[in-house]
Amino acid sequence: MSIETNITELKQEINQICDRIGRSKDEITLIVVTKYVTIERTKEVIEAGLTDLAENRLEGLNEKLVIQADRDVNWHFIGNLQSRKVKNVINQIDYFHALDRLSIAKEINKRADQKVACFVQVNVSGEASKNGIDPSEVLEFIESLQNYEKVEVVGLMTMAPHTSDQTAIRQVFQKLRELRDQVAAKQWTHAPCQGLSMGMSNDYQIAIEEGATHLRIGSRIVNEEG
Repeated sequence: MSIETNITELKQEINQICDRIGRSKDEITLIVVTKYVTIERTKEVIEAGLTDLAENRLEGLNEKLVIQADRDVNWHFIGNLQSRKVKNVINQIDYFHALDRLSIAKEINKRADQKVACFVQVNVSGEASKNGIDPSEVLEFIESLQNYEKVEVVGLMTMAPHTSDQTAIRQVFQKLRELRDQVAAKQWTHAPCQGLSMGMSNDYQIAIEEGATHLRIGSRIVNEEG
């Protein structure tokens, strides 16, 4: 199926889920993950009306930044970022979804031309293969970020385990929402922390039900088979 068809069907499904659980679809930002996608296919995404795009590598980001489009694009960086590469990325993006180390915050503060909207990445599932801070360290970590005026914590991010166990997935998303609420309750100026970046092509339905505000969708949109 075409990208436009994939997007139409996905938006319809999101709307149906939101109607069922009493959420507004306007609370959800649909981010298209364009890693491994050609420039031509990325252009199709933009032409179809989705302008929040995500890359996880500097090389992929640089390749896509040259795209000429009629619409302005919001770029999200969702991959692990080495300190030495911060200077090459941070002024090219609108959102950073993988803040999990003070060394990165320090580099952002040093290199950014203006305040950067950041999601703190949390390894809720505890899997060794995933990046992110431990849930028990979230409050202390975010409090320490107040020393970096260019860092604004707009939300938390996580990845659920790739499993068919929906209960396990739901528990991860519920835990992230609880952590977000704890941070928001602190009313820190540097960390309004309203966002929940969670939910990908295999689990976005559950993420929506558990309060996701930013979905990171790749194959469900950009794959030919839909």
